[in-house]
Amino acid sequence: MLETERTAIEQHLTPPYLLAVPRVQTVPFVFCSPHSGRVYTDAFLAASRLTASSLRKSEDCYVDDLFAGVAALGAPLIAARFPRAYVDVNREPYELDPELFEETLPAFANSRSIRVAGGLGTIARVVADAEEIYKGRLPLTVALERIERLYKPFHGALASLIDATARRFGAAMLIDCHSMPSSSTGYVGPQRPDFVLGDRFGASCDGRLTRFLREELTALGYTVHLNRPYAGGYITEYYGRPQRGLHALQIEINRALYLNERTFEKKPGFAVVERHLRTVVARLFNELPGMLGGREAAE
Repeated sequence: MLETERTAIEQHLTPPYLLAVPRVQTVPFVFCSPHSGRVYTDAFLAASRLTASSLRKSEDCYVDDLFAGVAALGAPLIAARFPRAYVDVNREPYELDPELFEETLPAFANSRSIRVAGGLGTIARVVADAEEIYKGRLPLTVALERIERLYKPFHGALASLIDATARRFGAAMLIDCHSMPSSSTGYVGPQRPDFVLGDRFGASCDGRLTRFLREELTALGYTVHLNRPYAGGYITEYYGRPQRGLHALQIEINRALYLNERTFEKKPGFAVVERHLRTVVARLFNELPGMLGGREAAE
C-alpha cells in the first residue's frame, strides 16, 4: 500500500500546492487556502468507502478561485492541491487518530486533541458529516508518507512566504481562507452568518485587522460573526504572533453564497462574492498596513 501511495503522490500531487505570486509583492499580506485542494487520486478513492462526491463535503470548494485576484493586487496566495480529507494542513503535523491505524502510534503523536476525538485529525477518519472515510485501518507508514511529502512541504512554503514578507515589510499579515457548509453555523434565518472571522479571540492578530474586515463586509450587506462558531484553527494559532508583528486571521465564507452544495457547481453568486472580496482586499491593502506598523517595500 505504501508504494501505491507514493506513486500516486508523485504522479498526481507533485507539487503539493499552487503558488500565485505577484511580479513584485507590494503589501505585507499572505493568503492561504489550505482546504480547497480537489485532486482525489485513484489510490485514495480505492481505499475509501465513500464516493468522490461524499469526500468533497469536507472540501472548501473553490476558495482558491475566490481569492485568486489577490496576486494581481500585490500579495501571494498559496493553495493546497490535495484534499483536506487526504491530509489536513490545518492541524498539528502528528494529530493522529489511534482508531485509524493498524499499529500503535509513536510517542510523538498527539492522539488526545479534541479534533482527533472528532475524527478530524491530520489524517481524517471521517468527513464533515461524520461518515467514515476508509474501508479499514491504514498502515501508519501511509500517514507518515502524506505528512512528509505533502504536509511539510506546504508548511515550509507558507512559512517562507511569511518570513520573506516580514523581512521585506517589517510585519506580515496572513489571511487564512476557508468556507463553511451552510448547515454548520448553528443559525437560521437572518442571523445565519455569511462570513465568520476568527482571530483566536484576539490572540492571533491586531484587532484593527479584524474590525476593518468586519466593517467592510458588513457595509456590503453581509452578516458577519466573530470567532463563533469558528475562532481559527492550527494555522491561525501557529502563525499568529502579533507581538512579533506576525498577524493571522481566519475567514470563513458560507458556501450557500456561491456554491450549489449538492452538485459542487459554482452558482451565479460566485462572481458577486469574488468581486466583493476583491473590493474589500483592495481597500485593506490601501488602508491597513500603515496602521499596523509595517513599512513600504523598497523599490
